[in-house]
Amino acid sequence: MKSLMVVGTTSHAGKSLITTAICRIMSRRGWRVAPFKGQNMALNAYVTASGGEIGYAQAVQAWAAGTQPTIEMNPILLKPQGDMTSQVILKGKAVGKVGAADYYQQYFDIGWQAIQDSLQQLSTEFDLIVCEGAGSPAEINLKHRDLTNMRVAKHLNAPTLLVVDIERGGAFAHVVGTLALLDPDERALIRGIIINKFRGMRSILQPGIEWLEQYTGIPVVGVIPWLEQVFPAEDSLDLFERKTSSSQGDLNITVLRLPRIANFTDFDPLESEPTVSLKYLHPKQELGHPDAVIIPGTKTTIADLLLLQKTGMAEAIKNYAASGGTVLGICGGYQMMGQYLTDPDRLESEYSKCDGLDLLPIKTMITDYKIAKQRQVTSNFPQSGLPVAGYEIHQGRSRLIDLEAGTKDYSPLFDDPSLGLVDKDQLVWGSYLHGLFDNGAWRRAWLNRLRQQRGLKSLPTGIPNYREQRESMLDTLATNIEAHLNLNDILR
Repeated sequence: MKSLMVVGTTSHAGKSLITTAICRIMSRRGWRVAPFKGQNMALNAYVTASGGEIGYAQAVQAWAAGTQPTIEMNPILLKPQGDMTSQVILKGKAVGKVGAADYYQQYFDIGWQAIQDSLQQLSTEFDLIVCEGAGSPAEINLKHRDLTNMRVAKHLNAPTLLVVDIERGGAFAHVVGTLALLDPDERALIRGIIINKFRGMRSILQPGIEWLEQYTGIPVVGVIPWLEQVFPAEDSLDLFERKTSSSQGDLNITVLRLPRIANFTDFDPLESEPTVSLKYLHPKQELGHPDAVIIPGTKTTIADLLLLQKTGMAEAIKNYAASGGTVLGICGGYQMMGQYLTDPDRLESEYSKCDGLDLLPIKTMITDYKIAKQRQVTSNFPQSGLPVAGYEIHQGRSRLIDLEAGTKDYSPLFDDPSLGLVDKDQLVWGSYLHGLFDNGAWRRAWLNRLRQQRGLKSLPTGIPNYREQRESMLDTLATNIEAHLNLNDILR
């Protein structure tokens, strides 16, 4: 099968971005392209049409390639949940929780077979598979059990690109050191070096490029300039590099940066709104008085809720809501807004129960059965009759409390009442639906409620969904990177 591999000298070197751009570049050239990452560790996930979980980055790469995401594009997804344990998603389905020391003993052979099977399936449907590695391919203590990097490249005999982040400093040492630690048959597959995140004058860098090419015998096929474009991140470490989206926004919206924050890609559409200033706030920081507070999803709902209580953020949120502030929760954040949560089998953490924020009349139990599916519903809030598309990923089951007395002041968000509630004042609400803000008309209708509270003029709601804006961003990304990347010799 025809394939191309992208590996990096370090984590966050830009592998995902380069892979995404190559998928769009090759798709525009008429190739049927599929992205692939054998094993991913991330808390940002997407649900495919078949109801399987994959890393959100691979979903974006599939869209860049002009195709629909499938579980074969990311057959193994590890979702960290603290204490050196992760939930294992194998071919789209949750199969258990395992500690780092036991993972490879239990899942290496099964995982490698799933990877091979997935590659074989993709090869029957696509002309080119663009594979992404993870971390570094030269971690000598892990190479014997690495399922993602050069094992995949060797299996495919794939020409491989080595990406280095020059912004970090030490780029030449990173490249030379990585190559030195590869086995000869692995090193032979490295056909090009990409210098990423370059700021400055190319003429100053050129002597270093010439030395690197002469020393390694491998051409530098790209020097990619620093791009301001923000694309979906794979893990919460990327949030440390994000700044407030717009210091001039009419609305200030705060997202709590929970320790195990999950699916914060939900809020990328809000970052794209020019009138919104989006801020990620650590629970130890002061809440202040934003226009809205969002409690996002998390892989460890009770543990993260206990942290909010310990830091005083839980009390701050309740006081903010009592004073008329807008509070919303997505998935795990929705669960936190209820009266209490239980995890009797300690599936997510060491804690079995916890009092909630008592903002919504629900109780939640974490179970071993995971719901993962795409949804199409109709809104009751903030405007009736709007079509809304999204997806569910959760193990909790939430139920209404005190049906006769406690729920008369609350209404379902959608025509399916299991997906969320809103209070009578339409200030406090929560939902299980990921991708909610991707829906352009729905997003603007909700933002207009916030704007009305501030006495601001409403924004037009007849706008495209975020996926159309994402398409434009993918085209811009591919165009910018293609101008600085020469793959012709490698593809030939």
